[in-house]
Amino acid sequence: MSQRILILQGHPDASKAHLCHSLAEHYSEGAQANGHEVRLIDLASLEFPLLRSQQEWQTTPLPASLTAAQESISWCQHLVLIFPLWLGDMPALVKAFLEQVLRPGFAFEYVEGNPLGKKGLTGRSARVVVTMGMPAVIYRHLYRAHSVKSLERNILGFVGFSPVRETLVGSVETMNELKRNEWFRKLHELGAKAK
Repeated sequence: MSQRILILQGHPDASKAHLCHSLAEHYSEGAQANGHEVRLIDLASLEFPLLRSQQEWQTTPLPASLTAAQESISWCQHLVLIFPLWLGDMPALVKAFLEQVLRPGFAFEYVEGNPLGKKGLTGRSARVVVTMGMPAVIYRHLYRAHSVKSLERNILGFVGFSPVRETLVGSVETMNELKRNEWFRKLHELGAKAK
């Protein structure tokens, strides 16, 4: 069955193509080849301010530059978020984007007597693809993939995405062409399955 897929390409450097861009491209190609409808948003191409207070987050209007992105999140059935691990976490651009678009009244609603509120984006699945310089096994087992787990549980899960799966691509600085092509095939296959 055909799915509506949104790919958020979160590498902050727009000056050149990176591995994250290639992974997004291969996922998209696999998805489209299997009849899925795909939208791609390159976060580095967006201009928007940082939120600096809870009041701003709750009451100021969404910046016009993010209206289409928020609409695409609403439209999708499956979300793919791709970014490099920077200082053990998602880049600031990705976090700032999520803070802007996943606002109360859209991503969730406050419910009196329920500290978890009401999830606004249920019925959608997600995949988080993270590239990193260290071996993925070290990030997963020594560091317990803490930042990715937090993203999956405290952000995506909190607003309703389920299931949320992950793909950790490690040792990118020493990766040879054969290994790189293996990852491209894997992302192509995941795109074809909309997983």
